[in-house]
Amino acid sequence: MNPASSQGRGWLIAPVVALAAFMEIMDISIANVSLPHIAGDLSSSQSESTWVLTSYLVTNAVVMPISGWLSNTFGRKRFFLVCIAGFTLASLLCGFAPNLASLIALRALQGAAGGGLQPSGQAILADSFPAEKRGMASAIYGIAAVVAPTVGPTLGGWITDNYNWRWIFLINVPVGLVLLFLVTSLIREPPVTRDKNARTPVDWMGFGFVALCLGSLQIVLDRGQEDDWLGSGFITALILISAAAFALLIWWELRHPDPMVDLRLMRNPDFAVTFVLMLMVGFMLLGSTYLIPAYAQSLMGYRAVDAGMVLTPGGLATIALMALLGRIMNKIDARFLVAVGLVIGGVSLLWMTNFYLDISFEHLMAARVVQAASLAFLFVPLNAMAFRGLPATKTNNASALINLARNFGGSIGISFAATLLTRREQFHQSRLVEHLQQMNASYPDYARQLGSALGTAADAPATLASLYQSTIDQATLLSYLDDFKVLGLIFLALLPLLLLVKPGKAGAAAVAH
Repeated sequence: MNPASSQGRGWLIAPVVALAAFMEIMDISIANVSLPHIAGDLSSSQSESTWVLTSYLVTNAVVMPISGWLSNTFGRKRFFLVCIAGFTLASLLCGFAPNLASLIALRALQGAAGGGLQPSGQAILADSFPAEKRGMASAIYGIAAVVAPTVGPTLGGWITDNYNWRWIFLINVPVGLVLLFLVTSLIREPPVTRDKNARTPVDWMGFGFVALCLGSLQIVLDRGQEDDWLGSGFITALILISAAAFALLIWWELRHPDPMVDLRLMRNPDFAVTFVLMLMVGFMLLGSTYLIPAYAQSLMGYRAVDAGMVLTPGGLATIALMALLGRIMNKIDARFLVAVGLVIGGVSLLWMTNFYLDISFEHLMAARVVQAASLAFLFVPLNAMAFRGLPATKTNNASALINLARNFGGSIGISFAATLLTRREQFHQSRLVEHLQQMNASYPDYARQLGSALGTAADAPATLASLYQSTIDQATLLSYLDDFKVLGLIFLALLPLLLLVKPGKAGAAAVAH
């Protein structure tokens, strides 16, 4: 057993690691609501300012899958400290960026440094606790991973409205300095699993394929809808590059004796299924976190901070349930917990198809609380299942892939939700407009009633403008309901995957030492 566990040090390590993950994950979403302010302050367009997000996500995606190899090669604690230091320094420099080009470059540096924080942190937790305590440790880490995307937009909006957008980056600096001190004091380097004198060849080809595949794919996901997907030659070229690099990555890494990304882990059925399910957890988490505030703002006129408050009670429910699940995981089959999470998540999203234009804040909040509750049942057992049956030497590599799955799932979820929303809105608008003509027997009566309410004639410009706005609102509403329905059905369709997983209690999903 790791000395940290035997001396109770693990319970001090868990919140420290969770705080590092929280800081990094929150930074993915905290800048979203500040983009208009950044664009205005740095004299750039809204479209150009989105590269502040894209540059971070691209480098983050490239570093995350290779963080296991970097931890094994340079030492996990040393790598973790370098990531914290790099993230803190990049945050400080972002806060003082003089122009958009420098901010984009610094955000890329920040994303690269942050890419190693989640996998390294989770691997540290896995090795800091014995099997019977690992469920509660996963719950502590899960709180950070699930709640941070919810808190980010709300906190970012509040800071930007009350202070300045630069503080969304500068607040990381004191947190990073405290983390450097705590990690240095508390965390110990795990036993070396390789000969220090052995010269291990660096898998530069593997790194190149990872960078091309994931970097290109992240740009596609982030910019695809804006550039009209395959209607853009740039996006089409990136899709082809990503697909070719992915095929070459699989061919190369499965043959390499010391691969940058250990794809051989996918031969373990439990790990492979867990990888897919974690991808979908990220898909639902960030996809729904994108949709619900957008619904509140676009259709109900909520401010960014008020829309964020719709998500807050759901975060509190997730925290409470994760603490509970951390205690009972040793007694219940992990597959059952995941099944409960998938059912609650799917049903809650289908429940959201009953939303309407005058829905109350309380109704919105209640739906989000139920949906957020499912994340606790998914995240905690899946993190435990991911390491079941794997040797300790594979902890770093497994953690890198699992965290990559969740993050990329989130990117796919946001891109999918935004694209479906736009396409369905166009569809519903075209269908509704077909009925706004004199051949429809109901149209003249409705136009007269609307004009009477406005004090104008049925064919007056004010009446027609109000009628058109009502049509737009209805089309937008229907597109959101379609999004919720598709997401809900996708999650219910994942239930058969659990048949491929071996039965076993989540708390027993221990890393073999």
